[in-house]
Amino acid sequence: MIGIIISNLVRFIALVLPQVLLVDHIDLANGWVVPYIYVLFLLMLPLGIAHWEALLVGFGTGLVMDLFSSTPGMHTVACTVMVYSRALMLRALSPREGFDPMDRATIGHMGLAWFVTYAGVLISLHHLTLFFLEVYRFSDFLSTFARAVGSAAATLVLCLLAQLLTSRPPRSRTR
Repeated sequence: MIGIIISNLVRFIALVLPQVLLVDHIDLANGWVVPYIYVLFLLMLPLGIAHWEALLVGFGTGLVMDLFSSTPGMHTVACTVMVYSRALMLRALSPREGFDPMDRATIGHMGLAWFVTYAGVLISLHHLTLFFLEVYRFSDFLSTFARAVGSAAATLVLCLLAQLLTSRPPRSRTR
């Protein structure tokens, strides 16, 4: 149990620090594309984590990002919405035999097609929430929607690259 907490804490730091120190300062397409690699931390939470625990982790992650980004509550809301929807996505994508509660949602454990579906929907939901909260109006709906979709695509590509570059074959749990 302590090992899971430590590995998640290390993953949190390894994804939030580059986001805050590097990715937030990259200007892609004149600000139209804003990747958020830190959401990979929320996507990779253990599949067996209780829903209330996941919501607290999502809230805390968003709060940390809000503190570093000077966005009052926007990341907190977007992360909380994403983690709340995560339970629905896991239920929808659950195999017949269910998930191993200790598994994480990674390409190595679940496969590429499953991960792209899971991450694509949740990242899109996060970005739509974040960008519409940022502009706080629907008068520029199409431009805001285009920014959210472009940023979600860039984030998904970065998440896939991070997964592929750091993946190890899943360990067998049998002894």
